[in-house]
Amino acid sequence: MPIRPEHRFFYPIDWQQLCGAIRFRRARGRCEECARPLLQRVFHLGDGRRGDAEISDWRDGQGHRLRQRLRDDDLLARVRVTRVVLAAAHRDHDTANNEDANLAAFCQRGHMVHDRDEHRRRRWRTLFRREAMASCSRGRIRPS
Repeated sequence: MPIRPEHRFFYPIDWQQLCGAIRFRRARGRCEECARPLLQRVFHLGDGRRGDAEISDWRDGQGHRLRQRLRDDDLLARVRVTRVVLAAAHRDHDTANNEDANLAAFCQRGHMVHDRDEHRRRRWRTLFRREAMASCSRGRIRPS
């Protein structure tokens, strides 16, 4: 996942090498959250359940084999195809902490699940800021 130019100074100069070491050497090209393989097309249902060609069966969001069979209407109505891309992520969200144990290789879904609380916080902050700016423009609150 590319780093935004305004955030680039938060990362070390050798971030590409660190990222590659985590994704390819340690994780061996698989997501450390759900074991999805890099660059393979994955058939999934959007809720974490995905097909695994290696075992010819379905897995849940954590990579465990499903215990119950899927109904045909689930498969036909909701199946999607995604190409898996891996990104290195900081487990504690601190870009200054580049210890090996703090870095993880996540697929798109694993990264979104890991960052869920941070995304919620940012969304709330953005909505709060928009409402405050709208109140100022309507003349209800005078900026100081």
